[in-house]
Amino acid sequence: MSTLERTRCRIRAHPLALDAALAFGVLVCMVAGSFVDPHGENGATWSTRGPAVLSLTLMVLGAAALVLRRRSPLTVLAVTGALSLVELLTADPRAPVAMSAVVALYTVAATTDRPTTWRVGLLTMTVLTGAAMLSGPLPWYTQENLGLFAWTGMAAAAGDAVRSRRAFVHAIRERAERAERTREEEARRRVAEERLRIARDLHDVVAHHIALVNVQAGVAAHVMDKRPDQAKEALAHVREASRSALNELRATVGLLRQSGDPEAPTEPAPGLARLDELADTFRNAGLPVEVARADHGTTLPAAVDLVAYRVIQEALTNVQKHAGRTAKAEVSVVRVGPRVEITVLDDGAGEDAWHEGDDGYTGRGQDARHDGRGGHPGRGGHGLLGMRERVTALGGALTTGPRYGGGFRVHAILPLKTHTTTAAGENV
Repeated sequence: MSTLERTRCRIRAHPLALDAALAFGVLVCMVAGSFVDPHGENGATWSTRGPAVLSLTLMVLGAAALVLRRRSPLTVLAVTGALSLVELLTADPRAPVAMSAVVALYTVAATTDRPTTWRVGLLTMTVLTGAAMLSGPLPWYTQENLGLFAWTGMAAAAGDAVRSRRAFVHAIRERAERAERTREEEARRRVAEERLRIARDLHDVVAHHIALVNVQAGVAAHVMDKRPDQAKEALAHVREASRSALNELRATVGLLRQSGDPEAPTEPAPGLARLDELADTFRNAGLPVEVARADHGTTLPAAVDLVAYRVIQEALTNVQKHAGRTAKAEVSVVRVGPRVEITVLDDGAGEDAWHEGDDGYTGRGQDARHDGRGGHPGRGGHGLLGMRERVTALGGALTTGPRYGGGFRVHAILPLKTHTTTAAGENV
């Protein structure tokens, strides 16, 4: 901070002392001006005459009133204007007591609004100038009277200009602070959206593959002694599912790398082009899946394609986890006008879901269906919530619920045209 800036800060910290110094300076100028004879032979000249006692008293009172000009600007203007009026009507020759009124008028204009400045300024100019022109032995058009009119007008104009500049600077500063707060709020919102997006991706990847690993591991444990070939096949599926989970986790976590980090993921985001591959993974895990598509020739936006894939993946994962061993799943993808509709059905009752027993199968029974798919997340059941958030982010609609006669239904309607890709159309 420079010396000038430090001086300004100190002055602003003690406004009363500044006003006292200003009042003293105005008093010195008024007293010095009282020794000037404006009507000398060669114009305004210094003279040996001094101010009268009344004029000196009026000057002291006017300067003292300026000390309080910030606290009561209108009152100080009224006091200094009255003192100036008394000087104009009684003194001959006159002393420049009106200088205190000029400073007070400037203060009023700088601290109030423009209408007040106009009213008070015109009143002060009219009263003081009229009194000066109508009293005294000199003609009304003398330079002294016109000078009083000019000084009061300039004081009002200067104060209004200072007030306008202060308001302009304050508006700019407030706008900058508001913009800074807006940027911070936007940054926090984007961070929250990014955390939610990553959480959804991790849930989709982990829930799908771990469910397959769990099923295949249970199969392998069940048939290990009697059918070792089938157990080896189940373990091979476990290995493949775990490898896929690691690859998708690596791709998802790769999004958290800095821009300069090496080996950024280059694999495209999954979409409906991999729907058959996704269905095969569930078939290999023992879940019969039928796929019917009526969207041939339709090119989906990347965001819609990813959300469609994730909805089907999560719905089939729920079927695998909760519907029971004899359940079957049906997946349909249909283009209906400007939308694509995705439906995942199963016929499982959940009552015969695998359970922990001597045969090695594991499951959570009927409570698991209600916990994971019935709209009550329970402990960690975020699948339906994640699907709904993804679909809603694109402007679509998702309905889920039990089917009449048993089973569960997931139905998603996704628009083909969307502008909201931040929350749902990320690349993994």
